[in-house]
Amino acid sequence: MDNSGQNSARGQISAPGTLQAGAVITPDAPRVPEQNLGELARQYGLKLSGARPTLAAYLVSLWQRRHFITGYATARNVSMYTDAKLGQLWQVLTPVLNAGVYYLIFGVIFGAQKGVSNYPAFLMAGVFVFAFTERSIVTGSNVMRANLQLIRALYFPRAALPLAYVIVELQQMLVGMGVLAVIMLATGEPLSVYWLLLIPAILLQTLFNVGAALVVARLGGAMADVSELIPFFLRITRYFCGVMYLVITLTSRLHHTWEKLVLTLNPPAVFISLVRDAFMSSYRANSAGTKPFNAQLCSLFIRDPGGTNFPGHPGVANNALQAYCHPLATNSDLWIAALAWGAGFFVLGIVYFWQAEHLYGRG
Repeated sequence: MDNSGQNSARGQISAPGTLQAGAVITPDAPRVPEQNLGELARQYGLKLSGARPTLAAYLVSLWQRRHFITGYATARNVSMYTDAKLGQLWQVLTPVLNAGVYYLIFGVIFGAQKGVSNYPAFLMAGVFVFAFTERSIVTGSNVMRANLQLIRALYFPRAALPLAYVIVELQQMLVGMGVLAVIMLATGEPLSVYWLLLIPAILLQTLFNVGAALVVARLGGAMADVSELIPFFLRITRYFCGVMYLVITLTSRLHHTWEKLVLTLNPPAVFISLVRDAFMSSYRANSAGTKPFNAQLCSLFIRDPGGTNFPGHPGVANNALQAYCHPLATNSDLWIAALAWGAGFFVLGIVYFWQAEHLYGRG
């Protein structure tokens, strides 16, 4: 065979292992429709896989899966402590033990119980309420990365995951409220109609927690570092929301209005104050602004909270004198702030999380 024959046979297919002259098998040219592909997809009702739905459709999809969300949350709540011998009891023991540590350090060593008539109940209310928000945000920051395989395997509205985890924390919070009610009665706080205010207070806190969890879920899903920073941020927040102390006792050290507002109207502080106001008759009776302002009596309290300088009552703690001080925030202010924080963060969280719906689960 001459060179021209060898060149013409090169690359042609015959029996395995040899190349011989013959017909060349070539694939058919791809048949591309003349119609625009986008129009063709719409004609047959095809949609982009993983595309972000409209916000209204997204909310409807979440509502349709409400039973799955609550069922998933309940199952996870039950399974959380299956490996521990004390089981579900840790839901209560953890905040109670934390409260015991805070009582020893802040109540006894640093004297934060001065000025508070029922400090054990005051402290326990703060610890339980703050723990609800703290755990919701911490778990929310990890939820997208922790469930990456589930997100990639199945399609569902991704907001169902942060929402389910907040429901887990809500279920634990309700158990804690039962324990807290027992503590209130045991420490002398009477059962009253004010306890019904716990329902809107916890509801608004739950809305805030859902919104905050959705925000950090999106951030944590994109950057793992967020999940590492969140606990430090919350640790700082714990000391700025009056969990262990009465904020008004710091009045003499606060020289600017914004400082008082930050300590009084930040979200955890607002919800803690509302729960204390609902549970504790002593807290309601002694709260600043309960009685007409009296500069002299208020000054006696501010100079020495918990001191025995109650006029006409030697040896009696002056805790009630704070009622004659100007309030840092009235009860109406607290409810307005709670509504703003709860509804505002809930809407913000839903919209912010939904905007990245098509990005979750991608490497």
